[in-house]
Amino acid sequence: MALPQQLRSESDFDQLPNNVPISATIADIEEKKGFIDYFRFVIEVKTKGWSKYLIYRRYREFFSLHQILESRYSPEDPDKPGPNTCRLPSLPGKVFIGNKREIAESRIPELNAYMKRLLSLPTWLLLDEVLRMFFYQTEEDSHHQPRALRRLRPPTRRVKTVKPKTDLFSSPRAESTLVPPDWLTTSPKCPTALNAMFDFCSSSKAELNLKRGDLIFLLHRVNTDWLEGTVNDQTGIFPESFVKIIKPLPESESEGEGEGHTYSCLRCCLLTPSGIQTRDVCVQEDLNIQPTHKELMSRMRDVFKVDDIALNYRDYEGDLIRVLDDKDVLLMIKESRGQAGGAVQRPVNQFPWELLVTMASDLSVYNVEG
Repeated sequence: MALPQQLRSESDFDQLPNNVPISATIADIEEKKGFIDYFRFVIEVKTKGWSKYLIYRRYREFFSLHQILESRYSPEDPDKPGPNTCRLPSLPGKVFIGNKREIAESRIPELNAYMKRLLSLPTWLLLDEVLRMFFYQTEEDSHHQPRALRRLRPPTRRVKTVKPKTDLFSSPRAESTLVPPDWLTTSPKCPTALNAMFDFCSSSKAELNLKRGDLIFLLHRVNTDWLEGTVNDQTGIFPESFVKIIKPLPESESEGEGEGHTYSCLRCCLLTPSGIQTRDVCVQEDLNIQPTHKELMSRMRDVFKVDDIALNYRDYEGDLIRVLDDKDVLLMIKESRGQAGGAVQRPVNQFPWELLVTMASDLSVYNVEG
């Protein structure tokens, strides 16, 4: 957006509208859980008219904003800026490996410095529609209820508390077995079990990696087949058939009354000319979740380690229907729930719908409009 040159020389701050953002500070981070877990930044924005509000943005939204501003306003020669160009602040780069919470926390001072420099640029750039929309409070932002924000609270004195030492070996615990369960040798759910030397290799962030001989401290029972526990400072769920129970959970916790997360299983099948791979993927969500098509594609690529895939479901007549967008996901869930009320009976913790994954190049599966 090219703005008149006189705005730079005659007006400066006074000609800006009152709803233009002039400062922004990250107040906290929030974890969003779903098929893909991520952190977003809680940002307090102040406008020229002295109004204040909170917005919620992911790092990738910062990255997208920066790319657009660079394409519009960065000079070809940084040492010779043009009349409608300027040197933009540096944005912290992408991080592909590491703990997501630690990455988000480490970015807070960098992003605060980035926003401070960005909103201190020439006033004509503050009127750019992309920049203003980034800092605009959307309807979703306004309806979200923030928790106590760490960086907006007054400083308080911390009182150190000493936790009493506990006897770990009096806790419910299990030992990873040296012998694999009987179903491992025939089940298509674990094609790499023999290569893993009977260790349990997780297929999602909710599951716990186990090595034979590990001592696992039990937290609670997820269902009849799965337990939640901790080993080597990691917490997750794992199949009971992989471990030998040394001391069982109390009866109330074994029945699912103890505290902790609840998990649901999504059954997904990869259909290939050589056969069918079936996986039950555990996700930390209830059965009513409606993920986006993008989230499901990302999760299935990660589960089956194949990029060129397409998602499908089976309709009432048994035909495969291709899922291409969020509307198709909604239709899949709606129809699958209807079928679940009939002859198909699924475990309580299993989603009423399942995914059938095929190669994207397989044109024998077509989408039908609902």
